[in-house]
Amino acid sequence: MNPLNLTSRVREFLLVGLTQSLALQRFLFVVFFIVYMITWLGNLTIITTVITDHQLHTPMYFLLGNLAFIDLSESSVTVPKMLWDLLSKQKTITFGGCMSQMFFFHFTGGAVVFFLMVMALDRHVAIHKPLHYLRIMNWGVCVGLVAGAWLGGFVHSIVQVALTIQLPFCGPNTLDNFYCDVPQVIKLACTDTYMVELLTVSNSGLLTIIIFIILIVSYTVILVKIRTHVPEGKHKALSTCGAQVVVVNIHFMPCIFIYARPFRKFSMDKAVSALYTVITPMLNPMIYTLRNTEMKNAINRLMNRVFS
Repeated sequence: MNPLNLTSRVREFLLVGLTQSLALQRFLFVVFFIVYMITWLGNLTIITTVITDHQLHTPMYFLLGNLAFIDLSESSVTVPKMLWDLLSKQKTITFGGCMSQMFFFHFTGGAVVFFLMVMALDRHVAIHKPLHYLRIMNWGVCVGLVAGAWLGGFVHSIVQVALTIQLPFCGPNTLDNFYCDVPQVIKLACTDTYMVELLTVSNSGLLTIIIFIILIVSYTVILVKIRTHVPEGKHKALSTCGAQVVVVNIHFMPCIFIYARPFRKFSMDKAVSALYTVITPMLNPMIYTLRNTEMKNAINRLMNRVFS
């Protein structure tokens, strides 16, 4: 039978969601709605502050503002639908909507991964080539690196969706998750998916592990350099790099847990997925703000201008 005909049989997917308890669903709606509002408030504050404060018109804060925008985009791919479903009896998503959600989820998620590499490169240049920093990290280079991160996320996402959408889906159509993602969707295909799983694990999991190791080694070298060879501004440099190391860990560890293994169900999968789709985008602005005196002062100046 033609795979396209098989695929067309599944017109929508049923989402199991986070829990079947109605009381717990209402509670989670309140919690995640508050988290989502804080995510918007925190990241939008960083974006606005970076744009309006001329003292922050530097490569590092340009990259930080772009990371805040990516965090908002990534969170908005899954959270609004999840909040809607927590109040709905029937949790469904069309086949096209599922593929679209997967595309934008991996598009923004992939962009974050590449973007964290860009931020590590920025700190490497700032620490190892301080006298040439502004010449090397000029605006043309920064814009090019940001565009490259988005392009990397786009290519990664296209590969993931292309591997999934060509599979025949003829039933069942129940996804044991609160959003569409490759591991759960592939398992519903009416064919052997061993090779597809191997390719997607290589594209997501193996790539994530390699990049994570590269970033950890890079930041270790940077931190050693700061402690031994940076006499002035040591505390500020350590604080900035420390914040980036924390962000790298809270982004990569859940991704490695979900994607760097065979697509089998684990009891912690939904909790880990909620961590990096809902909680992490909220934590990033807090980490950067609380550990960055310059950013805190700039936000205070913004608040004074707004409320004065």
